[in-house]
Amino acid sequence: MAHQSQADYAVLQLHGGRLHFMFDLGKGRTKVSHPALLSDGKWHTVKTDYVKRKGFITVDGQESPMVTVVGDGTTLDVEGLFYLGGLPSQYRARKIGNITHSIPACIGDVTVNSKQLDKDSPVSTFTVNRCYAAAQEGTFFDGSGYAALVKEGYKVQTDVNITLEFRTSSQNGVLLGISTAKVDAIGLELVDGKVLFHVNNGAGRITATYEPKTATALCDGKWHTLQANKSKHRITLIVDGNAVGAESPHTRSTSVDTNNPIYVGGYPAGVKQKCLSSQTSFRGCLRKLALIKRPQVQSFDFSRAFERHGVFLHSCPGTES
Repeated sequence: MAHQSQADYAVLQLHGGRLHFMFDLGKGRTKVSHPALLSDGKWHTVKTDYVKRKGFITVDGQESPMVTVVGDGTTLDVEGLFYLGGLPSQYRARKIGNITHSIPACIGDVTVNSKQLDKDSPVSTFTVNRCYAAAQEGTFFDGSGYAALVKEGYKVQTDVNITLEFRTSSQNGVLLGISTAKVDAIGLELVDGKVLFHVNNGAGRITATYEPKTATALCDGKWHTLQANKSKHRITLIVDGNAVGAESPHTRSTSVDTNNPIYVGGYPAGVKQKCLSSQTSFRGCLRKLALIKRPQVQSFDFSRAFERHGVFLHSCPGTES
């Protein structure tokens, strides 16, 4: 919370796995830190106090050393806005420190001056999901959006090897697409429980299709590994160790000449994808996405996506609802 000018503010931040409580009553910043390491995936009870010109943090009953307020200010003069979990994208934090992005965590009950906040009726929210009793490594796609990576454009060219792991209970959904305004493109998608890998070098689309023994074998809510390899005019798709392939009869056409972003889990309505047959956004979890061009291995963290909709970072439910 802060004054419009940010001359007065109070902020609780997680940095390096530890809590830092900073506030300014208009006369200079006071900072209190707590030694407890909180990045362990467990619930913790946190209390911050400013009382009688002293500030301190309590974590699970353990108090930090008290710090005396800087200057002779006595009142915290802030606006009536209380931000929880992150700050709006247009908010310009001038004094509160470097940690302004959203926290990839669950927050339980919140009380301010003995009054419990109603988190179910906020003034506004942005990409806030519910907490899960059990969570796994991965990123959750809720079936409504996508993540966009490499804003300056990704060049597929003659060779690329795509690896990822997915978990879903849906039989249809876009996994990945890179396209151009012309015909050159690649695409990975789930269609009726099958995995399809499409490539067009400019001389026509070729497709490698992996069809499991049953239509729901890949939509069982369990993790599955996928590897899609393009080598000139040949492609190979490997799902859970099972390989299928295809090759173009046009052996001289070897390069996918893309310079467009990578769309994962879906794509915007106004964007064309020449190697995807589905517009259905993926619902489920993805992790360990990498695009490999030997010797370079480019791993992608969805927190670095330049655009995200319906994507919940570090929030993969242990069992899908």
